[in-house]
Amino acid sequence: FSGADLADGSCAHPTIPGRVSPLLPANHVKMTKGTGLVHTAPAHGMEDYSVASHHQLPTDCLVDESGNFMEAAGPELKNKNVLEEGNEAVIKMLQAAGSLLKEEKYMHSYPYDWRTKKPMIIRASKQWFVNTADVKAAAQDVLKKVKVIPTSAVNRMLEMLDRRTFWCISRQRCWGVP
Repeated sequence: FSGADLADGSCAHPTIPGRVSPLLPANHVKMTKGTGLVHTAPAHGMEDYSVASHHQLPTDCLVDESGNFMEAAGPELKNKNVLEEGNEAVIKMLQAAGSLLKEEKYMHSYPYDWRTKKPMIIRASKQWFVNTADVKAAAQDVLKKVKVIPTSAVNRMLEMLDRRTFWCISRQRCWGVP
């Protein structure tokens, strides 16, 4: 049957009693990849976030900065690392609920951290977007005081800053960029 046959349907959450999830269409789901039915985690990926935003769904993040499940994920998962013991706990929960159809090892294409070479979990974080000349001017003034090597790069950076219309002030990275 086609995906359109599932439109406006819903399914029960396998581990959270009483929680119902809607079945939603998404342009990024293709017949050439996977089953055609996908789990959506709005706080953990751009495509999922876009689908959730379009349908006014919450984008709750159940994973903390360390990659551990938070309390909202439930007592069985709280403080367990998502990629380690948390994964095993979810499998056991699905087995106990009679909701696990198949289990197999799968090499996921996680993005990897360039420093630690470990997989990263994409997660939503609070950010502030501003569109003011004051921020732009302040950034340009500060850049003029920085010793840049080679010095010819300063003008390119100042021009780039001048072209920016929106600014995202974020605390996502504690160590800077490569």
